[in-house]
Amino acid sequence: LSAAANLRPGAEQKVVFITARVHPGETPSSFVCQGIIDFLVSQHPIAKVLRDHLVFKIAPMLNPDGVYLGNYRCSLMGFDLNRHWANPSPWAHPTLHGVKQLIIEMYNNPKINLEFYIDIHAHSTMMNGFMYGNIFEDEEKFLRQAVFPKLLCQNAEDFSYSSTSFNRDAVKAGTGRRFLGGLLNDTSYCYTLEVSFYSYILGGPVSTIPYTEEACILL
Repeated sequence: LSAAANLRPGAEQKVVFITARVHPGETPSSFVCQGIIDFLVSQHPIAKVLRDHLVFKIAPMLNPDGVYLGNYRCSLMGFDLNRHWANPSPWAHPTLHGVKQLIIEMYNNPKINLEFYIDIHAHSTMMNGFMYGNIFEDEEKFLRQAVFPKLLCQNAEDFSYSSTSFNRDAVKAGTGRRFLGGLLNDTSYCYTLEVSFYSYILGGPVSTIPYTEEACILL
């Protein structure tokens, strides 16, 4: 998604790459992704500015066979795809392999700068929307990547910066956020965006508001 001028052959591009539904049971992630797409193709003046300056590449469902079968976390072959970014197989993890190859091609293209990678999930125990980010030895880069979640917190009443965390847990090494955070250069920022299956909280436990499909779309 972008303005036509940005899509001309040879044009320089600033890309935001968004993926969703790598875990089939996390249905709110699809609603959030749908809301992003609906907004980006709308006539809203901010959407137009975004299309004028950025190219949005969106893979809305990384695990279509798992979704079709009604699986909660795995693909048809029983793989948790979000643990195989480091070395995805073209036959066992085809969607992941294809997306990774596309991202690497963009990374190696001097005319393309991958500004953001955002992988959308849903969380089964925590409330609100929040993010996971990476930890870097470079303090300036670590601080810079905190800016985007802070902006979300200021502009979305259901986004929680206090629930946002930055980590390098070994169990998460094969996730998109962790793998691409180690691959891409210092101008790229990689996040996991989580939205609760349940509710978001405003001003205390008495102000708990259940998420609906529409609320996720408008996140």
